[in-house]
Amino acid sequence: MSEAALLPPARHKRPGLTPRQERGFNLLVAGLMGAMVLGWIVSIADQLRERREAEPAGPTAARVLAAALTDPRASGTAYLADAPVEFLDELRGRSGKVEAVFRTPGASLTPPQAPAKPAPELSARYDTPSGRELVSEDFTAPRDPGIYKLAVEMNKATRSIDDLRVITLVPFAEKKEGRIGLYYLGRWPFESGAAPPRPSYANPAGFIEVTRENKDTPVSEHFKLADFLTKDQFDVWPKYLLLDSRLLDKLELVIQELQAEGHPVEHVQIMSGFRTPIYNHSGGNTAGRASLSRHMYGDAADIFVDNDRNGMMDDLNGDGRVDPADSEVIARAVDRVEAKYPALVGGVGLYAACCGHGPFTHVDVRGYRARWRGTGNG
Repeated sequence: MSEAALLPPARHKRPGLTPRQERGFNLLVAGLMGAMVLGWIVSIADQLRERREAEPAGPTAARVLAAALTDPRASGTAYLADAPVEFLDELRGRSGKVEAVFRTPGASLTPPQAPAKPAPELSARYDTPSGRELVSEDFTAPRDPGIYKLAVEMNKATRSIDDLRVITLVPFAEKKEGRIGLYYLGRWPFESGAAPPRPSYANPAGFIEVTRENKDTPVSEHFKLADFLTKDQFDVWPKYLLLDSRLLDKLELVIQELQAEGHPVEHVQIMSGFRTPIYNHSGGNTAGRASLSRHMYGDAADIFVDNDRNGMMDDLNGDGRVDPADSEVIARAVDRVEAKYPALVGGVGLYAACCGHGPFTHVDVRGYRARWRGTGNG
């Protein structure tokens, strides 16, 4: 038998389908395949739609993280997106400019009114000055007093909160015989056990320990710890300070109001911030000081705008003079802040130039409205 006899017949010589029939057959097969693919696509779309309808509205923490994290197998640090840490925004105040959280040892970091953390896996990580890391799964402040850098972790992902520090307070009970260490504070008005007229006049919970090394720690956009220290015992370190984050928030809001009114505020001088009871009673010029001064509770400040850094109030109303009328410009800004944010209501005092200083405005967050014109150092 020849080699040609062993080969299959050429396509055009095969028995069976004609070319026209073969084209029809191919079209039929293509149509069937297309119908199968279309049915597969419809089935997948139905499953996706049912899954979306079954899920809660809004992005879940898992979805946010899935979109935000780098490959978990990669070395180094992965980063959390903004969404999982938005629940910390409450700590920055209404102004959004507060940069410090003050807590007693072990106290909850987030205030009661703050939204809950978006996922139970989130935890707080604190970097200590010694380089040691602390982790708190329930977002509580470190047990040891100090200033801590904050980061938020979830699984292998980390987000450093660079503009927010956690400051754990030295408990009030550490004050013995009117002092902590070599720093004299004195006694608070109701420390003997008498009932204060309002809760805001109770003994403070604790103190910020301020050292030479940490005194320039920012506590808000425009202020640092050293701005609020009592002006005494200059060679004694560490010092101890009371500072209410609501005061920081209110001062930043006042600055925003002044800027919105056309005053380009660059520097606000804290003429007097926290005063220890012993200083409030007998330190410096005591004229005009109240026995229950809010300065002793860390929620009051005497301020003036001083962009040119000459130690005097600037001419805010543009009349060519520096006088109490410029203090009134600040007071009106405070009024607008309190109208918008009643939780920050407090006292405003106007003071004329006296005793080596220019005019200034007293601002506090005592919890109720008070207005006065004063003399002396406030």
